[in-house]
Amino acid sequence: MSDDDTISRRTALKIIAVGVGAVSAPPVLGQHQHHGMEPVVEAQAPLRFFTAPEIATITVISDLIIPTDEHSPGAKESGVPGFIDLMVSDSPDETKTLWRDGLAAVDRLCQKKFAVTFAAANTQQQVSLLKEISKNEYSPKTIEERFFIAIKGLTVDGYYTSQIGIHQELRYKGNAYLKDFVGCTHPEHNS
Repeated sequence: MSDDDTISRRTALKIIAVGVGAVSAPPVLGQHQHHGMEPVVEAQAPLRFFTAPEIATITVISDLIIPTDEHSPGAKESGVPGFIDLMVSDSPDETKTLWRDGLAAVDRLCQKKFAVTFAAANTQQQVSLLKEISKNEYSPKTIEERFFIAIKGLTVDGYYTSQIGIHQELRYKGNAYLKDFVGCTHPEHNS
């Protein structure tokens, strides 16, 4: 991969405007280890909803949203594709349709622009396409734009509720015990 194809986590996040406050995914409470949801492209976990080509596209997109960097592994390594497969498999038919139609639309758009499927495109082509479909994120009109919001949301939810996301990326150590709480020590707040 050339230097032009290398994308840092920060650059990728800026490009596709990952914002935890902007996600519109179903709530996921508590930390979990994504048992049985290892990266499904290398496939130990059986797919619950998606086909192998669909999960390959999901894996690429989620890893562009949260790539591996020097600080921590990315979406793929944290089991996000398996998490997405699980969440969508338990979703209403309307959600399942959005994902199926969205994945097909992304592949059609990629075929039209670059004559390859999204998963087969090079990194520069993939990023270019994601930039295009994320432009109207706050006012999505096309199936690709609505799909992008959905995959971004579940990627963020899956990553930041995984062991990797919580402990390696966020460096969460657990609740701290305070023997005494001294309160604020700023003079302007003590009046």
